[in-house]
Amino acid sequence: MANAFFGLTITIFALEAGKWINKKTKSSLANPLLIAMILVIAFLYLFKIPLEAYELGGSILTFFFPLVTVVLALSIYRQRAVLKEYFIPIAIGTLVGSIVAISSAILSSRLLGLDELIVRSLASKSVTTPVSVALTQQLGGLPALTIASTVITGLTGNLLAPYIGKAFGIKDRVAHGVAIGASSHALGTSKAFELGEVEGSMSSISLSFSALWTTIILALIF
Repeated sequence: MANAFFGLTITIFALEAGKWINKKTKSSLANPLLIAMILVIAFLYLFKIPLEAYELGGSILTFFFPLVTVVLALSIYRQRAVLKEYFIPIAIGTLVGSIVAISSAILSSRLLGLDELIVRSLASKSVTTPVSVALTQQLGGLPALTIASTVITGLTGNLLAPYIGKAFGIKDRVAHGVAIGASSHALGTSKAFELGEVEGSMSSISLSFSALWTTIILALIF
């Protein structure tokens, strides 16, 4: 177990199991990532495996975080025709979304009397993990807490995106995609592509814009 490939192998098997369960149940609630998280935690707990042993493999995964950040620029380039057509709505929509996400996280944390360290760790939870972790490191927060809150935010969007759109009567596919990407980043975007190509493209572009806006806003606040 004192090997980086141990944690990596467990993660891959857990994710594949989650994908298999999702395929068999055909339920949006059976999210592969959520299932993988539960399986990994259960495995470590039952066999009393130290978290440090598992995290040796995590270092391999986090190595790819900066590379994923670069891919965001590639997604914008590929969708440049759509971006050109809807640039103003996307820019304004993602700016408002970023302001709401950041302000709600900071204000609610301070109203609850949470430590400033936690506030700085939760401030960037609504952007994709590679960006949120990089921002938290710059702000002096806890990356582990940021990852957990970011994953929870993304999973919530992934699970609820189809239902929230219907509940609020959102029929415009562009608006729906922008909302998903701005609020639940990459995990929400994976669900947006299931809803349709337009929704997925808009979500992909908006998560990239949200990362840019969040970086600028947090720099001004802190």
